[in-house]
Amino acid sequence: QVQLVDSGGGLVQAGGSLRLSCAASGRTFSTYAMGWFRQAPGKEREFVARITWGGGTTYYADSVKGRFTISRDNAKNTVYLQMNSLKPEDTAVYSCAASRALSTIVTMYTYWGQGTQVTVSS
Repeated sequence: QVQLVDSGGGLVQAGGSLRLSCAASGRTFSTYAMGWFRQAPGKEREFVARITWGGGTTYYADSVKGRFTISRDNAKNTVYLQMNSLKPEDTAVYSCAASRALSTIVTMYTYWGQGTQVTVSS
């Protein structure tokens, strides 16, 4: 089992940057693919980014491509989401998740962080 704790959210103006972190417990972190998802009020949770077990391959939703960067440090049991050029439509609760398979589908992820709020003002 893996316990995930995500953090780093906050209030930022449009065009600004935030870096989200997801700290994992246990020593099996490196065997999981990791993803970031977000959910805005009144909307369903959507895929944001994913990264392979070794961190060599990344994939992003079209809405964040070129602005967000996902990375992981297996030695620190941590995955990151660097968010640049933030837009008001990026406002949502962001959650990290772990999966045994590389996927953009919510139901494929076994473990979830509690979520961290990101608010982007105009």
